[in-house]
Amino acid sequence: MGGTGKLEKGLIQVYTGNGKGKTTAAIGQAFRAAGHGLSSIFIHFMKGTGYAGELFATPRLFPLITMEEFGRGCRWSSMIKNGYVDCRGCGECFVKKGKGTQEDRDMMELALNRSRQVLQEGNHDLVILDELGNAIFFELITLEEAQDLIDLKPESCELIITGRYVPDEILKRADLVTEMKPHKHPFDQGLTGRWGIEY
Repeated sequence: MGGTGKLEKGLIQVYTGNGKGKTTAAIGQAFRAAGHGLSSIFIHFMKGTGYAGELFATPRLFPLITMEEFGRGCRWSSMIKNGYVDCRGCGECFVKKGKGTQEDRDMMELALNRSRQVLQEGNHDLVILDELGNAIFFELITLEEAQDLIDLKPESCELIITGRYVPDEILKRADLVTEMKPHKHPFDQGLTGRWGIEY
């Protein structure tokens, strides 16, 4: 099936902020689009755990929804995926600001190259650059590189950007900006991420 080119004009959406639900909102948008025969691709910057529930749900909607992860892996992923253990919150799959390794940068270069390829080919109606804001904030890609990706957006492609720290320069270019603000979160009560809910 692949891209259908049914959108006359694609816009730029941003989901940002410190609250939960940014990637979830983008998944919902892709799910809605799939219902109309539109194709979506997720390029996940800084995510490579391999056990998030959406990675197992979306193959059932292939080729309408495709997900590709570019980030650190998790040594517990197989057991977490099968529900034997919960995410331990060890943080091995996360990058700290200013502490990115050359391997992290290499993965982000792969993500950038894949994003460029996808946007230039124009075969998808929706392109989701998940956690792009974080990749900039954690100094694994530059703002200029992110801006260059936006410049590649085809007219008929809806571009969705997520991440906590999306810079103002990108927010100004967006047609839709939603900021997720936390008021309450189970993490505040000492609960960790839950299988099937947070991942």
